Amino acid sequence: MNVFSNPFRAPSRTGADWFPVGLASSFPEVGSDENETEPRLCGNRGEEKGTPGCKVFHVPKTDTTQRTELEIPAGDDVDIPGDLTDQVLVFQFRGKIHAIDHQCPHSSYPLSQGIPFDIEDFGVVLSAGLTCPKHNWSFDLFSGRSDRGNYKLKVWEVQLRDAEGGTDNDKEVWVRRKPRIG
Repeated sequence: MNVFSNPFRAPSRTGADWFPVGLASSFPEVGSDENETEPRLCGNRGEEKGTPGCKVFHVPKTDTTQRTELEIPAGDDVDIPGDLTDQVLVFQFRGKIHAIDHQCPHSSYPLSQGIPFDIEDFGVVLSAGLTCPKHNWSFDLFSGRSDRGNYKLKVWEVQLRDAEGGTDNDKEVWVRRKPRIG
C-alpha cells in the first residue's frame, strides 16, 4: 500500500477537476446597483466597454480540459449555442463569485438571462437568489433550492486562488462541479 494513499478517500471522479475561468476583476457586478436604475444582466455590458457581466463555459462531464467559453448574446436574444446541460454560468453578485448550471432545472431556459436578487426577511439579507425570466421561478445561489416545487439548481464549487503574474489584490477564479457525496 502506498504511504501517501488514503484508503478512506475515493479517487477524484471524472469531470470533478478544477479549471480556471478568469481573473476576479474580469467579472463586474451583475444585478442592481445604487448607481443604476436597471439591473445589469449577463448580456448587458459592464463599465468597461466589451466586458460581459458573466461568462458561460461548455464543460464536458468526461473531460474538463475540453471546455470552451461561449458568447452570451446581448439583449433578449436567447439563442445560446450548444446544449445547455453541460454549461456553467459564472458571475459576481454582491462581491461573491457564483458558478451554477446555465440551464433552469424547471424550464431548461438559459439562466444568463436571469436577474440576481437578495433573499431577505424583514430587511435582513439571508442569501442570494436568481430569477429565471421564463416562468419567474427563483433559485437560491448557495443551496440551489427553488422557491416552488421540488426543483434544485446545480451549484458549482468556486475557489479564488492567487493569480500568477497578476496584481497582489487580484485573484484567479477556479470552478468545478460539486462532487457527489455517497
